[in-house]
Amino acid sequence: MNSQAPIKDASALGTPKMMVLGLQHLFAMFGATILVPILVNSYFEGEGLSIQVTLFFAGIGTLFFHLCSKFKVPAFLGSSFAFLGGFHTIANLNTGIFKNMTMGEKLPYACGGIVVAGLLYLVLALVIRMVGIKKVMKFLPPVVTGPIIICIGLSLAPSAISNASQNWPLALIALSVVVIFNIWGKGIFKIIPILMGVVISYACAIAFTKLGITNADGSAILNFASVNKAAFIGLPDFFVCKFDLSAILVMAPIAIATMMEHIGDMSAISATVGEDFVVNPGLHRTLIGDGLATSLSACFGGPANTTYGENTGVLELSKVHDPKVIRVAACYALVLSFIPKMAEIIGTMPSAIVGGISFMLYGMISAIGIRNVVENQVDFTKSRNLIIAAVILVCGLGFADGITFTVLGTDITLTSLAIAAIAGIMLNAIIPGRDYEYGSMDTIVPASEKFKAADKVSGSN
Repeated sequence: MNSQAPIKDASALGTPKMMVLGLQHLFAMFGATILVPILVNSYFEGEGLSIQVTLFFAGIGTLFFHLCSKFKVPAFLGSSFAFLGGFHTIANLNTGIFKNMTMGEKLPYACGGIVVAGLLYLVLALVIRMVGIKKVMKFLPPVVTGPIIICIGLSLAPSAISNASQNWPLALIALSVVVIFNIWGKGIFKIIPILMGVVISYACAIAFTKLGITNADGSAILNFASVNKAAFIGLPDFFVCKFDLSAILVMAPIAIATMMEHIGDMSAISATVGEDFVVNPGLHRTLIGDGLATSLSACFGGPANTTYGENTGVLELSKVHDPKVIRVAACYALVLSFIPKMAEIIGTMPSAIVGGISFMLYGMISAIGIRNVVENQVDFTKSRNLIIAAVILVCGLGFADGITFTVLGTDITLTSLAIAAIAGIMLNAIIPGRDYEYGSMDTIVPASEKFKAADKVSGSN
């Protein structure tokens, strides 16, 4: 087997290798997924979301998404950062029923708002199902989706730098290991560069700690205090959400942003693996899976879910595109949700390692966006296409804090990616001179595969 050829069926590698590949995806999503409940806890003064519940619904949500998408889409659903502003707003509500509430009493209402936000996905899915994907995708040509994918990766870049700056030597070790194994690795090691980057850099972190080396701010590289306190076995701390119009008005509009991000992620994953998931199994199915996974999670005390760009980066690096590997990672997340001590051990992974790994993953996402534009032959000699792409890039990267406005006395924030998506869709609809029709060419097939097909036709091999 050509080591550079994508692997569509990981079963051929054997069960042990599939388990290792699943572990790689787990590490890719873990840092960002548990960061959401950590941040929400800071907003709610320690009475926020549970890491165990978050991991449980990341696993359940991913498996449910795969069920809805006919087990075809290699996507992992982790915690969404888009709703952090909503959590912060609700934590600071002190009028109406929220006036005399504790932080712990406010949290279920925040989750109730997310339940409604998740259900809004079903509305868009119904529209797509009724009018047809071609009519919907008229508003989402490559000149729109390509720059949005680029923004997804580049908007995450400051996070990679921030994490890496905690300890640059450790971050550079993680990045170097990923590059070395991806370029020069052999056999199984070539398809698990992320996992090798985590393992080797973590071993270096242990060595640095023993040598008395600290992070840039003087803090210890590794801190096992939380591990010592954690139990070996424990049930996630579920609770039932509650509903209030004020909280719904805070959370529900955020679905506009996350639905646009979902479409961008589906385009990115399709471009990565060379299959048009927008058509098969269909964007309406992936939206239903993502939306219901979000509502289910929030219903019992978890954060909103979203398809993860980090795992898309792993798909690109490893060249293993089998959705079964993602489902293995989802099962790992489920198991970890019942083992607090193991979750805390993984949680001790230094942020510098996450930053070093993210250098590659986030850059890969943006590179996929560039490839999407190139392979679909977007003509940038036309002013129309230049204007659309330019506005999307500036909105996606310029509005770092999004735009906040007030509706019925409640602050609502649109993320930079939502602003970019809305601006791109509107400009594409308004400016005349469209030069793209969805389905008129093989828009998702990678160029390398097209060249192989051409070689076969010509008999040159």
